[in-house]
Parts: sequence; structure tokens; C-alpha cells
Amino acid sequence: MAEDETERLLEKLDIGQKVRLLTGASNWRTYDEPAVGLRPLTMSDGPAGVRGEAWDERRTSLVLPSPTALAASWDGELARELGGLLAGEARRKGVQVVLAPTLNLHRSPLGGRHFECFSEDPLLTARTGVAFVTGVQEGGVAAAAKHFVANDAETDRLHVDVRVDERTLREVYLAPFEAAVDAGVWAVMSAYNKVNGETMSASRLLERPLKEARRGDENGTADANGANGANGAASANGAPYEDRWGFDGLVVSDWGAVRTLLDSARSGQDLAMPGPESPWAAGLLDAVRAGLVDEALIDDKVRRLLRLARRVGALGEPRPVRRLSTPPGDGLALLRRAVAAGSVLLRNEDRLLPLDPVRTRRVAVVGPHATDVRIQGGGSAEVFPASVVTPLEGIETALREADGTSERTAAEVTYTPGLPPHTRPRPLDPSWTRDPRDGRPGVLVRLLDAEGTELHAEHRLSGRIVEPARVAGAVTVEIRALVRPSESGGWTLAVGGWGLISLSVDGRTLMTGEYPLDSDDPTRVHVAPPYRCTRAQLTEGVEAEVVARRRLDPGTGVATLLAAAPPPGDALAALDAAVAAARAAEVAVVVVGTTEESESEGRDRESLALPDGQDALVRAVARANPRTVVLVNSGGPVTLPWHRDVPALLLTWFPGQEAGHGLADVLFGAAEPGGRLPTTWPLTEEDVPVLDTRPREGCLPYEEGVHIGHRAWLREGVEPAYWFGHGLGYTTWEYEGMEAPATVRASGEPVDVRVRLRNTGPRGGREVVQVYLARAETAVDRPVRALAGYAAVEAGPGEEAVATVRLGARALAHWSTERGRWETEPGRFTLLAGPSAGELPLRTTLTVTATGPLTAGPSMESALR
Repeated sequence: MAEDETERLLEKLDIGQKVRLLTGASNWRTYDEPAVGLRPLTMSDGPAGVRGEAWDERRTSLVLPSPTALAASWDGELARELGGLLAGEARRKGVQVVLAPTLNLHRSPLGGRHFECFSEDPLLTARTGVAFVTGVQEGGVAAAAKHFVANDAETDRLHVDVRVDERTLREVYLAPFEAAVDAGVWAVMSAYNKVNGETMSASRLLERPLKEARRGDENGTADANGANGANGAASANGAPYEDRWGFDGLVVSDWGAVRTLLDSARSGQDLAMPGPESPWAAGLLDAVRAGLVDEALIDDKVRRLLRLARRVGALGEPRPVRRLSTPPGDGLALLRRAVAAGSVLLRNEDRLLPLDPVRTRRVAVVGPHATDVRIQGGGSAEVFPASVVTPLEGIETALREADGTSERTAAEVTYTPGLPPHTRPRPLDPSWTRDPRDGRPGVLVRLLDAEGTELHAEHRLSGRIVEPARVAGAVTVEIRALVRPSESGGWTLAVGGWGLISLSVDGRTLMTGEYPLDSDDPTRVHVAPPYRCTRAQLTEGVEAEVVARRRLDPGTGVATLLAAAPPPGDALAALDAAVAAARAAEVAVVVVGTTEESESEGRDRESLALPDGQDALVRAVARANPRTVVLVNSGGPVTLPWHRDVPALLLTWFPGQEAGHGLADVLFGAAEPGGRLPTTWPLTEEDVPVLDTRPREGCLPYEEGVHIGHRAWLREGVEPAYWFGHGLGYTTWEYEGMEAPATVRASGEPVDVRVRLRNTGPRGGREVVQVYLARAETAVDRPVRALAGYAAVEAGPGEEAVATVRLGARALAHWSTERGRWETEPGRFTLLAGPSAGELPLRTTLTVTATGPLTAGPSMESALR
């Protein structure tokens, strides 16, 4: 019925109206069309929070833990809950399409945007992504799975040609997207890059496998919820042997990814964003009228847009809004729980953790990230929280609350950064600046005409103005602030932007110059333009008026930044202070991590090492206090050369705005660290088997084939620092046995594996049971072993638990490039079970036959290695 109505509406539109709908009306909105009751669709970035249409720090959003932290939980229900929370945020901000999840993979740890991706593994990525999509769309908001496909690095991301064989593409990089389609995702975003010579916004992959109807479903009988004829909860392994997915949703471009006319219009690309300018807006109508683009292709694109609008309630009569499963008032509690669930405890010698909050009297907190925690990654997905709980605040609060329940004297918490102040400029913030016009903390932003006359003025909270107000006739952005320096000396002052830039202090011009645009990368142009720096002598406590101006040249964006950095500090004195504090404390907590310069969208990482002397800081504190806990605040792997020198090591990722409370819950035992590694962590950068992200002559060959992540480490025979899947809780487990069918047919049925284990530790806990698949004798180039399924169990001290791990229909199959289909090779497979890719104490075998019934497998006891 709904599809029939869509066809009737389509018939009401002429070709001009249809073409108009296929380019955005603005940066974040599509066009409306009153003739058919179509209202605009508003889109927003959303992997870790929904920003809305405006890039404005005054319009706050909830900030979730980064997607890598979410995948580290190995918890689909948590991913669904967080997706539901984002749906509520989207509705609050008037957003109908959340541009998430990111389903690209951690191919190389140097990838600069890994914090926005889930995992190195296609199965873990698929299952986490499906749960996230389900949560978002249960709230009546569309999820957009991105970036389709093989957009796994940032270097030359707009133009790089990824060369990848068909089998690897199908089994590894397309697999998470197929799972999302199978689960009924309503939108897919095409990527900037090329794959095998074709730009993804014009790629044949958008038709096959993505859009072509499945065999037997050529009529495209999608249900109203977009489940492609399924119930929307399909296996994350896809249909057993299908090579066409039958996606009936909308393909939206990444922002600015439609760069040509005819090839993209003739492809499965449906919507060019942003608008109102695009190659389609400029020439598509003429191309259709000239017979260069078939009108039937235009109809299919508009049909998909109308279908999406209907699903999110933007077509026809508005429908009642579906409500969240998590009430808005519980949002912060959910974020706090998610921090603990994704935190990965790598080491815990002598059970140093959890700390006793009542008995712990003196704690030394060390490291700049303890007070300046990175809650999210940099780039286009940035959002603005109303508040942030730092690790230091979380620790202080937890101990203060424990003191309130005891008669002991209050615990003493000291903080020392351990490093001198950073010398990289940071945008001005309200802690030391004020608006010269009204005196409020923050800055004054003005828009000026060609004569310098003020057209518009407003108070802002940050010197980072990504989107100043749009005012007709404005040619200059000015940021003005009274700054009160915290120390005397030579300060670095900086302006970010393009074109004619100037900076003055107390009326004296210190810098002026022309800085032509040097990039077409949207992040560099519109979000994080480079700083132009100068130095000024400032006096502690004495206010100075700083004024930055940037001319708004066409085609150079509008982002304007005013930033500063203090004089260089005394590194040795800072380190000595940290050592003294650690030596005087019962326990030292060191918080280290990456910076926006070392890990962010728009560029790949230059090194896996922690920046700014943080390794030396950890070593010095660990020598001073044998009870040292290290928290690592990064979005992806970093090398930890001192990891065996500290008794407790906890990965926090980018933990979102409730960082401090959630981490304190883990440190003091209110919650168990629930995370398991979603990607392998190396000991040294040189050990990494798949590392390079730099194209050669415009091409980036995926020469490793299906062997990425733990698969690559196993093939190379190199031991990493910590294996994929590794993570400790606050109890211990003994794996006692496993059973599986002895034989299965090569027809694609799921296989259930039962793993029995026992909690042998002192407290209740949760364990993620992982099953890997291996095959020694094979005609196929297979991984040494690869993740095939997982399930979590909980049990109290001494209790037994049984995990039923379902291996999906594709677990035993491989893609045959020769035949263009999925096949299962008959013969014997080995199943291995345990807590990580490197620790698998149980094994059994399973034989695939061409025909024949399923038979009972061995007992759990006989399955022991």
C-alpha cells in the first residue's frame, strides 16, 4: 500500500521537480516539495553525538563514547540502547537522518579516523553496526551506514584508488554493509575514494551488490520499515549465498563526493550533498532532456527519497513520534555505564584494581589528559557537550562519596600534569577570556562589510568559529577578546583560516598576510584550517585585547579560529613534581593519550607513539610508585613500550562526556571493566603486518587480501602486545569444554557451538566467549584462524555458565571469484574457543559434507584441547 502511494506521488512530479530534489537545498537539508506533501529532510553527523544543523558550541549535545569504545564492549544491546539515545537527540534537534554508523575497518593502526570506526574485524563491526542501526531506527530516525566502501584511511581520501580483489571486498570490506542492509538500514553513504578505478559516487558497486534485487524478489517488495522483505533483525552474516542485497533505501553522497555529472547520475547514487550547488544541480536536468540520462533512473532516485521521507515521517501527514527505550533523563547514566562497558583492562598484576575507595587515602593523579581529557575525535563529527567530567573530577568525586559513608579522614588527591604546558595553540576558551563588549566569559564575533562597518555581532564561548552567522554583504569575520594570561612571557597567538588574515594585540598589528587555499579536503577547508602563528609578550594577570580578522573569499569556507599557547615550560621541573607526588602517594594514576594533532579526521597518523614525552612520564612515575595505574586516552592503538613496567593498564578510548565518572566506577570497583579489544595492539610499530596508508601513484593496493587485523598477525607469526579480543575483568574464568555438531551440510545453515566455563574468581563478572575458525587442509587462501562468533555470559563466584555461540550462515563460506558466488568447501574445520584470538584453550572439529543430516557433536569434555 505504501509503495503504491509512493508511485502515485511520483507521477505528480514533472522532470524539473524530480531533478531539483536530488541535490541538497543547503548544507544539511534536502528540498521540500509541497505538491506531494514532502517536507525537508535534515541530516547531521552522529557517530558519537548529534550536532544538528548548526556548528555552534552553544547548542549542546550528549557525547557518547567513540565507536571504537562501543565495539570494545562486544555488547549489541548496549549499542542498540545508545542508538536509541541518539535517535532521541536527533528528534530534539529536528534531525531525520543520522550520518552513522561508520562501517569501515581498522585496516592499519595509522588510520587517522579509527576512533569513528568499530573494529578491525568484519563480524564484530557488522554485529555492532546492526545493533546501532536498530536502535536509531526504532526511534523513527534513519541511520546512514558509511562510507561505502574501502574508505579505511585518510591520506588523499578524496582521490585515492583502493585496489582490492573481489573476494577480499566481499568477505571483508562489504560484509558490514551487507549486514546493515540485511537488517533494514534506511540509508547508505557513498565514499569519496575510488575502488578499482571507479569513484564510489559513480561505482557499479552501488547497483550490484547493493541495490539489485535478490533472486526471487525482483519486485522490490520492501516492507514499510525497510527490512528488504525480512524482519529487520537478520543475521549479521547476510543471506547464505546471495550476491545481490536488494537495498531499497537512499544512497546519499559524502559531502562533496559527487564531482562529475553523467557517470554519477547513471549510477546508483541517489542524492548529492550538500547543496544548493552540485554537478547535478548545474546540469542534470539538461542531461535528462538531451537523452543522456534515462528518466527512469531519475524516477528510481526520487522514489527512494520519498520512501525514506515516509519512513521518518516527512511525507504526508506527520505521524506520532516513536519514543526512546531509554528515557532522556537516564541519558547521562547510560553514557556513564557505557564508559565502563567499553574500557579494556589490559593488565592487572596482583589485582591492584579495583582500588578500595574507603581504604585509599592518598592518590596522585598525573598527566595533562587527567584534566584535559579527549572525549571525542576531531573532525566533521565533533559535537559540543553541556558538561564534561574529567578523570580527575571522577576520582575526586568517588573518594569524596566514599568518605561520606565512613568515619575516616578525607582522602587526599593531588594533581600534577607531569609535562610542561602544550605549545600547540588551542582555541580561546571562557576560562581566561571575556567579551570586550559585555564582559561575559568568551569572545565577541563580528561580521563586517567591505568598509569595515559592523553588520552583525554576537557573543560566543570559544575562539573556534566554524560557522559564523550568514549575513548578506559580510566580507570579513572578526574575533575579538580580552585575554588574561596565566603567566608572563612569549605567548603564541594564532589565527586559523584562508585568504587575507591579520592579528593584533592592543591595537598593534603583529601579523598580516594572504594564505591561499591549498586543499580540497572538506575537513581542512571547512572544519580545521591550519593556524598562522605569531608571538606576543604578555604579562600574567594583565588583560590584553586580541583581535583576529579573516576575509571571506569565495570557495575558501568560512571557518575562523583564534587560538593561543603559553610560553614553553620547564619539562624537567614538571617531571620532578610528578615523581615527588607519586612517591608520596599510596597509588598513582597516570592519564596519557593522543592529541588532536596526532589523531584526527583528515590525515593519517605519522606514528603510533604517544606524543610529548608521555612515555618518559609513565616510566618515571612507575619507578617512583610500584602501585601505578595507567589510563590510555586514545581512539586507536598506540605503542606502550613500558606496558610491563606498570601493574595496571586500562584503555579508555575517547570515552564521551561522562568519562570521569565511568572511569572512576572501574577504578574503584563500582563497575567491572567490560571491554575486550576490537583491534590488535602492537608492541612496536615495526611489528605491524599491515601498516602503510600512503597511496603510490594515486593507488593504495590492499595486497594483504583477507588477512587484516588478527588474521595478519597470525599469518606473519608475530606476537603483538595484546591480541584482538583480549581484556580482563575483576574475576577469573576457566574454560571447561565445548561441543558442536560433528558434521553439517554445505547449505548455509547456522551452527550453534556450546562453550562451558566457570567463574573461578572472587566476584561476579561477565566474560566474552569467542569462537574462531581454522582449516589446515584447504584449496582456499584462508586465515590461520578468524573470528566466527561470540557471546557473553555472566556468572557469580564459583558458578558455571554456558555460552551458546551461533556461527552465522557465512561463517564456513568463502567468495568464489571464479564463479561469482558464495561457496562452502567440504571438509574438516577446527573450532577454537577462548577469551581472545591469542588464547584459545578449547578446540573441536566440524566436518562439512555436501549432503547428509546433522549429527551430534562430541561431549564438552572430549572437546578440551
